[in-house]
Amino acid sequence: MTVIPLVQTSRGERELAAVAEVFGAEGPAGRQARELEAELTGRYGAADALVVSDGAAALGLALLGLGVEPGDEVIVADYGFPAPAHAVRHAGAVPLLADVRADTGTVDPWAVADLIGPRTVGVIAVDTVGLPADYTELRWVTDHHGLFLVEDATCAAGASYKGRPAGALAPVACLSPHGHQGAVRGEGAALLTRDPVLGAAARTRLSTALTGPADEARLPGPASGDLARDRRPSDVAAAILRVQLARTDELLRRRRAVAAQYAALLADEELLALPHVPQNRCHAWQSYVVTLDPGVDRGAVAADLRARGIGCGHGAWASHLLSEYGASKHACPVSADLFRRNLALPMHAELTTRQAEQVADALRTALRAHRPAHTVRPGRAGTAFPGVDASLTFPGNPAGTAHGIDIS
Repeated sequence: MTVIPLVQTSRGERELAAVAEVFGAEGPAGRQARELEAELTGRYGAADALVVSDGAAALGLALLGLGVEPGDEVIVADYGFPAPAHAVRHAGAVPLLADVRADTGTVDPWAVADLIGPRTVGVIAVDTVGLPADYTELRWVTDHHGLFLVEDATCAAGASYKGRPAGALAPVACLSPHGHQGAVRGEGAALLTRDPVLGAAARTRLSTALTGPADEARLPGPASGDLARDRRPSDVAAAILRVQLARTDELLRRRRAVAAQYAALLADEELLALPHVPQNRCHAWQSYVVTLDPGVDRGAVAADLRARGIGCGHGAWASHLLSEYGASKHACPVSADLFRRNLALPMHAELTTRQAEQVADALRTALRAHRPAHTVRPGRAGTAFPGVDASLTFPGNPAGTAHGIDIS
């Protein structure tokens, strides 16, 4: 059986040569990270860029640099990977979970506005699975209330909003071209900021391991509780990221071609809605996520696909349904609905035309096998299907439980 993986890294001779160069180099470590930082500032027009080991470290470093303190509230998108909420909690602050838009899955600016209170200090907006959020509206809300705005672009390298690249859509941004994004698994992430003062403050939090004794004497060491302590990437990881940064446009062209093929193959499928991309932005296609009809048994569909060697997943998380955030006082019905119905299909730059056709054929077969008893009409991409109450109990997903949601 031929396996079609959900994700696959894109690596070649350039990445291997970069690693070989690191092993053949002499002198102190850190050169690759410093050169990557210089390339990032140039590409994104940032005043400073700090390269760290992973996206969680970048988010934590951003919060520390912004002066977030215990008891502060920071609003984060409920739908996505829960790393932003985790980072807020690690800083001692309280994450407030905001619901998302039904059509895009990105944070709803007006849901953000409804959560603002006297202890709220900022917002982390997420470019969900590669699609930028509504930054014009978010900037209006945060500016009006005097809050900071951080862009979590860890899934969105190559995306854009109104012509501006993801990673440059807020005064502070985090990038992380991780393996799911198509980068070789060297890991690594970056904190980008337009404020040199914030950049300098964040640098004092980084490990002093890459500096000599004379430098250490002049720089304050990181506090013992800092999230970003000793979180610099290796030179191998930084070297790989430099190559992958240069290949961003190439890899994105290939992923966009896969997305266009899926859209053509599944355009007339009545049992799902395709991803919706507003005209004012470009998607990075970190994932290709379709929304199934409420009556379809997603777990059964996923099992059928995997039995045929096709990788799939639930797309993203509704954080308020996780045990860590089960005490959240704020309902996020749209996020919960997307979490129940979304299905991620194989998406990477190495996916062939024939493989995409196989995925589409297998998905159609599985949908027919596990379709609802009633007849449905196709819904607008990303929206609830007309005439269906998303709060009803459906097969494989009893109301009020997490049963049937996790298909990983």
